[in-house]
Amino acid sequence: MDSTGYTTLTRQVGLMREMQSVANNIANASTAGFRREGVIFSEHIAALDGPGGSLSMANAHVRNIDLSQAPLTQTNGQFDFAIEGEGFFLLETPQGERLTRAGSFTPDANGELVSPDGHRLLDGGGAPIFVPPDAASVALAADGTLSADGQLLGQIGLFLPADRNAMTHVAGTLFDPGGAPEPFLEGTILQGYVEQSNVNAVSEITRMIEVQRAYELGQNFLNQEDERIRSAVRTLSGNS
Repeated sequence: MDSTGYTTLTRQVGLMREMQSVANNIANASTAGFRREGVIFSEHIAALDGPGGSLSMANAHVRNIDLSQAPLTQTNGQFDFAIEGEGFFLLETPQGERLTRAGSFTPDANGELVSPDGHRLLDGGGAPIFVPPDAASVALAADGTLSADGQLLGQIGLFLPADRNAMTHVAGTLFDPGGAPEPFLEGTILQGYVEQSNVNAVSEITRMIEVQRAYELGQNFLNQEDERIRSAVRTLSGNS
């Protein structure tokens, strides 16, 4: 296969990864706290010996996380929290600390606030947050200060990754900060709200169509190149 074919193949692989990313976005358009992802294409150019000059290859291994604010939905749940602006909740998981924007929590059997997957919500100091089982009323201030029946329980921590480029999506609405996350003291937390997904389903479907068409064009080119090479081989074989 000549360099043109290899270049097209690398582009096709990148388009497949982008299609997978778009499909995952659409599947999570209704997942609270989900963050839209995209694929970043890069180009690698290598010098070639001879008259070919250079070879250009496409690469699409880097995922880009869209951190823009999503709409907030009022639930009136006393353990439903939504972040307005920047920041992430910090969860304790078996794989280590993870960041999330999904703020629906419940007290577990020990009275500690946990996510739907059972991961403990941490305060600004990295400790779990305990809510007395007999608490009649739980209130949250905008700075994350949590109280029950007028008694201070602690302050929900907000954090940012030390390097946003190092943050990776690991599963569902969880993100690996790629290092020790940094406390963020300027965020606002609302009680009785949850943040929705920031995926625009219409835009993602439009993008899916564009990617599919681009992939089909690349496949048609590869098919034509294959037929051209086969035709040349048949011609040369017939003249020998």
